[in-house]
Amino acid sequence: MTTPDVMTSGAAPDRVVAPGARAGMAAVLLALVVIGAMHLVGPSARIDPVRRTISEYAVVEGGWLFDVAVVGLALGSAGVIAALVAARLTPARSLSVVLLGAWCVGLLLVVAFEKTNWSIGPSVSGYIHRYASLVAFLALPLGALLLARRHRRDPAARPHLRGVRLGSWLALASFLPIVGAIGLRGVTGVPWWRAVPLGLLERGLALAEVLVVALLGAWALAHARRTAVEAPAVEAPAVERPTV
Repeated sequence: MTTPDVMTSGAAPDRVVAPGARAGMAAVLLALVVIGAMHLVGPSARIDPVRRTISEYAVVEGGWLFDVAVVGLALGSAGVIAALVAARLTPARSLSVVLLGAWCVGLLLVVAFEKTNWSIGPSVSGYIHRYASLVAFLALPLGALLLARRHRRDPAARPHLRGVRLGSWLALASFLPIVGAIGLRGVTGVPWWRAVPLGLLERGLALAEVLVVALLGAWALAHARRTAVEAPAVEAPAVERPTV
């Protein structure tokens, strides 16, 4: 006699998706806990969160914790991208994946190149740091919005995409006061970084973006689980098994 092996078609994708999605959500939690704690304790607690950027936490005593959180966020975000591709929510060769990948690379460059120490003056490292952070902060919401648009007619995705869209638009809206301050500098004579609460805007932007990463991870995980449940069982080729 023979006993046919039966496999469920959705099981394999779920095994691929789950680690990446969970890694991304864990990285978001790590970043929120570590950077949130740096606002409250240690030398970093003396940094003005309204006027000073988050990157300043990297240049005080214990700044390595900030670097660990950002690197973890970059790697976790890469895991989410892999989960989205494995769940077939986006092709590997797509503009949304390129933009989400630019977010990951930008975060790594932010850690690798220290921000400008203005008591000394401008530096090449500082310029790379600035533009890498700009690319990262713009690329993530744009990539997420493109991905949401791709699935706009999927009823099952709507609960997840609603949050992805909201977080992405909030992130992009954080740039509007800065753009306005730059445009009005010729009238007011006030440098744009003094005309707006730069630190507060950046923190709001960062919070919106890490939540988008978490929501993308949760969506990939939910999609893979739903696919595994809905897909019909597919019979694998029969394998001869001896019976006693």
